[in-house]
Amino acid sequence: MKLKTKDICIKVLTGDEELQLQTYTHEYRNLMMLLFDKIYLEDFGECKGMGKCCTCMIEIIESESEISSLGRNEEANMQKAGVVNSKQRLSCQILVSEELHNATIKII
Repeated sequence: MKLKTKDICIKVLTGDEELQLQTYTHEYRNLMMLLFDKIYLEDFGECKGMGKCCTCMIEIIESESEISSLGRNEEANMQKAGVVNSKQRLSCQILVSEELHNATIKII
């Protein structure tokens, strides 16, 4: 039995560029890996997805559905980094799923 996958489209703002990325659930283990693979970003995700370095920070500009709550040690590490904006997240802690469909994110 073949599983059906739904395309997930994400608008990414980086610097002065606006990019449209397309993926599907579980193609990447997390949003950081998708961004790293599709848009090479220097010094992005230095801790390789452990949620410790805060170098994969994004801001959720718009989303049709609520993106999953803060993951594992994400909240504590963001507090240490001085992040107070609740729309900012560590992309390594966001799973690639349908809740990202039609979201607009900005790479910090």
